[in-house]
Amino acid sequence: MSTTMSTAVLSNRLELNSVAETALKASARFWFAVVLLGQLAFAFTVASFYGVTALHGNMHAWNKILSQGYVSGKTFTNSALIGHILFATVISIAGALQLIPHVRAHFPAFHRWNGRLYLLAAFTQGITGFYLTFAGKGLPGSTLLHIAIWISAGLIIFCAAMALRYALARDFRTHRRWALRLFLVASGSWTFRVGFSLTVLLFGPIGFDAPTFGGPLPVFWSFAEYLLPLAVLELYFFAQDRPTAMRRLATAGLLFVLTLGMGAGIFAVAAAQWIPTVRAAYDGRKSIGDTLSATIASAGIDKAAQQYHELKATQPAVYNFDERELNDLGYQLLRKNQFKEAIRVFQLNVEAYPQSSNVYDSLGEAYMDDGQNGKAVTNYRKSLKLNPKNHNAERMLQKLGAPELASSLYIGGPI
Repeated sequence: MSTTMSTAVLSNRLELNSVAETALKASARFWFAVVLLGQLAFAFTVASFYGVTALHGNMHAWNKILSQGYVSGKTFTNSALIGHILFATVISIAGALQLIPHVRAHFPAFHRWNGRLYLLAAFTQGITGFYLTFAGKGLPGSTLLHIAIWISAGLIIFCAAMALRYALARDFRTHRRWALRLFLVASGSWTFRVGFSLTVLLFGPIGFDAPTFGGPLPVFWSFAEYLLPLAVLELYFFAQDRPTAMRRLATAGLLFVLTLGMGAGIFAVAAAQWIPTVRAAYDGRKSIGDTLSATIASAGIDKAAQQYHELKATQPAVYNFDERELNDLGYQLLRKNQFKEAIRVFQLNVEAYPQSSNVYDSLGEAYMDDGQNGKAVTNYRKSLKLNPKNHNAERMLQKLGAPELASSLYIGGPI
C-alpha cells in the first residue's frame, strides 16, 4: 500500500512539475509576443515621424518631442542625435528578431549578421546616449533623471560587451542570457513609455510636471525602465536553474500579470502618442505649429497670432490646424519659460476649440507657471466643467487653494 501511495505521490509531483514547466514557457511566449508587437509599433512610429520629417527637410519638427533636438549648425551633435534615433529603430527590430528561436535555428547566417548589426546599434546607442545627455539633449528633467540615463547607457554597453564575449567563446547558453539582458536594457526607452503611460492610465497624470518633465514619476520610470525588467528576468533564470513546481508557477503567474499590464501600457501609449504621431507624420498638410514657431522666433508672438488667423481664413486646407498643433507648440514655449508666448498660443487654441477640456487645462497650466493663479483657477474650473473626469484639473485647483471649486463640480455632474 505504501508503494502505491509513493507512486501516486511521485506521479502527482511529476504532473505538477510538467504543468509548472508548461505554464512558465507559455507565460514567456506570451510576454515575448506582446513585446514583439509593441516594439514593432514603436519602431514604426519612430521611423515614420523622424524619417518622414527628415525626408521633407523639416528636422526642426523633432523639437516637438525633444526639448533640445535638432539645432542648425551643430553638425557633430546633430549627427549624434540622428545616429541615436536611427539605431533606436534598429534595436527595436533587430533585437526582437534575435530572440525568435525559429529564426536562430533555421536561419543561422541571418542570426549572426543581424546580431552583429544589433551589437553595433547597442554600442552606438550607449555611446550617443552618454554624449547627448552631457550635451543637454533629449528630454528635460532633474539630475536624477540624467543619472538614470547614464546608468542605462553604461548597462547597454556592458551587456553588449558580455554578449559579444560569450558569443566569441561559443558559450551560447551564457551568450543568450546576456543577449536577453541587452535586449531589456536597450529597450529602456520603449519600457519607459509603456510604464509611464500605464501609470497615467491607472492613476492619472500624477507625480510629474509636463513642461519641465520633472517630478518623481519620470525619475521612477527612468530607473525602473531597466531595473524592473532585469529583476523579472533574473527571477525567470532562477526558476529555470533551480526548478521547483511552486517556483515556476509563481514566476509564470508574475510574468503573466506583468505582461497584461504591459499590454495595457502599450495600448495607452499607442492611443495617446504613437497613433497621433504616425498620422501627423503622413499628413500632407503643413504644420501650423512649426510655422508659428518660426514666426515667434523671428517676429514675435503678436505677428504669429496675426499669421494664424490669416492662414486659417485663407488656406485652411494647406495647413494642419488640429488641436494638438498649438498644444504642442504651447508646451515647447513653456519648456523655454516663454510664458507670455505660451499663454497666447493656448488662447488661440481655446478660441479654435472652445468645447475641449484639454485646451483650458493647458491654458490654466500656462497661467499657473506664469504666476497668474486667478486666471489659472478660472481655466482649470472650465476644463473640469467640460470634463468632470479631468483629475489633473481637480488636483491643480486643490494646489491653487480652490478645492471647493473642484469638489463642487462633481455634485450632479457638470455645472
